[in-house]
Amino acid sequence: MSTLSWILIFGVLMSALALVGTVTLLLPERTFDKLVLPLVALAAGSLLGGALFHLLPESIDALGNDVSVYGLLALGFVSFLVLEQFLHWHHCHRAVHDRHPVGYLILVADGLHNFIGGLAVGSAFILDFRLGVITWVVAAAHEIPQELGDFGLLVHSGWSRAHALTYNVASALTFLVGGVTAYVLSGAVDVAVLVPFAAGNFIYIAAADLIPQFTSQESLSAKLMHTASFVAGLGALYLLAEIVSAGTTR
Repeated sequence: MSTLSWILIFGVLMSALALVGTVTLLLPERTFDKLVLPLVALAAGSLLGGALFHLLPESIDALGNDVSVYGLLALGFVSFLVLEQFLHWHHCHRAVHDRHPVGYLILVADGLHNFIGGLAVGSAFILDFRLGVITWVVAAAHEIPQELGDFGLLVHSGWSRAHALTYNVASALTFLVGGVTAYVLSGAVDVAVLVPFAAGNFIYIAAADLIPQFTSQESLSAKLMHTASFVAGLGALYLLAEIVSAGTTR
């Protein structure tokens, strides 16, 4: 199967994850609250692990251990800082309690975020199929709690369920556009530069957006659960890197 075919398949799958938000309509609010934060912690660990154990090493392999790689990493981090500062981009995983009319702003910001994510995953597939799959899985781990929170926010902010679902899916489709864009640009530019940029994106999302969501909990049992979930996400990506490395050296 061609690289473009894989990008298209995984792009559609990522866009389909927008449908997971409908779960918020089936779960009692108390159950939903208990589910989301452990998922957020797991996603934070996965994002950090994906950046440190997969994207960054692959960047060094492709571009060399040059300071420019770390400059691109920093640029990816700062780019999402700018998004948050000027677009007021918040994933708001606990936003089901927030009734402010921020739906359109969230959709625009998420659309841009998904496009950048699509560029990252598309470029990863172009470099190496295995890296593409791993990058997609890491991004998907983040998308699930994000979509749960966003869909709940839209519905509780006055959007109808049909409109919330339609616009959420439309926003997610920009991921597919980003993946195809990376493929089209691959003949003209070195898409490897997008990999450390994506690593910076992942580190920012984990450190600035997700970790504060669950570290504010006061309950000891919650702290233990969230820490365990975070370490599980981080550890799983480390073990996956070790497995991939062992398979490559054989």
